[in-house]
Amino acid sequence: MDKRPVGVFDSGLGGASVLREALKILPTENYIYYGDNKNAPYGDRSEQEILELSLKSADFLMSFGIKIMLLACNTATGTAIREIRERLSIPVISIEPAIKPACEEVIEGKILMLATKATTKMERYHKLKAKMPKCCEIVDVPCPGLVERIEQGVLGIGEFDDILNSHLRNFEGENIGGVVLGCTHYVFIKEVIADYAKRHFVGSCKLFDGNAGTVHQLARVLNNKGLQNDCKKPSVEFHTSGEETILKPLFDKLLNS
Repeated sequence: MDKRPVGVFDSGLGGASVLREALKILPTENYIYYGDNKNAPYGDRSEQEILELSLKSADFLMSFGIKIMLLACNTATGTAIREIRERLSIPVISIEPAIKPACEEVIEGKILMLATKATTKMERYHKLKAKMPKCCEIVDVPCPGLVERIEQGVLGIGEFDDILNSHLRNFEGENIGGVVLGCTHYVFIKEVIADYAKRHFVGSCKLFDGNAGTVHQLARVLNNKGLQNDCKKPSVEFHTSGEETILKPLFDKLLNS
């Protein structure tokens, strides 16, 4: 058994949604979480800035002696996953927008891929989309403003209508078969987005995110490399580049929501 912790990194608090899934699927592991809240959101930054910040954050997590890294940020994955894997001596698991399961399940209607501006522009994402059998049905929708509001602790139905209207009004009344949550922050407002979709679109509007698939991949790598732990009382350690006294209570709220 390898008692070293799993390192989880996100540009802010969105990765807590992936960590929440990990605690369900891998409840015997210890975790160290790092959110680069001081520099969030990454989605509005240049690729060079995202790369530099991601590498710095990876180095910070490595200082805690982690055995594997879970990169729980779509934007950081799209920009920096190759450089991070080359830089680190441990396995790195990454997350990507769940367009593959969406394309496999959605029979008719458009698939809206909601994400940060940066994610929708990245070459890695567009290469992934080009492989999809229904790539012409996927519509990328950058959603600036959602991450910032979620990081303020706002999570209620109806509290995002202004932002969602500004990004989605062009699809009013259309047949939407699926909605991909291409940012880990958005998982915390699943019900908000589902409610909005029900009121403004027709079609099944099924929601997809990559959290469970990413954690199952983490589990496979831990097993294949003999890195599992059998901790009876797993620990979660929180670190941030922002103001910890403000962010730790919000992190706990999101983790337990």
